Amino acid sequence: MISTLLGKKVGMTRTFDKDAVERQVTVVKMGPCWVVQKKTPDRDGYAAVQLGFETVPERKLNRPRLGHFKRSGVTPCRILREVRGDEACLQDLNVGDEVNVGVFREGDVVSISAISKGRGFQGMMKRWNARGGPDGHGSMAHRKPGSIGMASYPARTLKGKKLPGKMGARQVTVKNVKVYKVDESNGLLLLLGSVPGPSGGMVMIKRLKEAPKEG
Repeated sequence: MISTLLGKKVGMTRTFDKDAVERQVTVVKMGPCWVVQKKTPDRDGYAAVQLGFETVPERKLNRPRLGHFKRSGVTPCRILREVRGDEACLQDLNVGDEVNVGVFREGDVVSISAISKGRGFQGMMKRWNARGGPDGHGSMAHRKPGSIGMASYPARTLKGKKLPGKMGARQVTVKNVKVYKVDESNGLLLLLGSVPGPSGGMVMIKRLKEAPKEG
């Protein structure tokens, strides 16, 4: 069975377990996703399925993308992502199948991939957590990066120097996040801890380790 699903981050909240211990959780709306295309080792060289998420009207797609969905007989989706796996794992999926949050269960350990929040152009201290200069009034270099060059050789700034620049808006993957609760009736997944990206942003969640079976 497939172990990866697409979803949308709803936000953070808190809940209480059976021992009345407060838990900080992130709520993610998972799926439903549709299998738009299936790839096999014989034809494509590898096994994978292409998942579609978040349906959109046909008028919002260009003709090549719209034709791709019509060939599959699937409702047009805004997001397409390819999920790889072995052929035995994906053989029970067919084009047009719907996959929902039921592929996960409480106690699963997952990895989460998303685009982090964009922070725009930031200085040294915020972007790289630099200490900064002295706080005294005569310092004149409280938040400056300091010297970045050198004397006569090689007389240039070396590549990779930590300097001010654009921060965030990059692909981030967080591993070993535990599934706290699965709400299949509402399609929600509650994860212990924080999830990268803004509320309303797309996330891809992959199961790394299944929860131990009871009994």
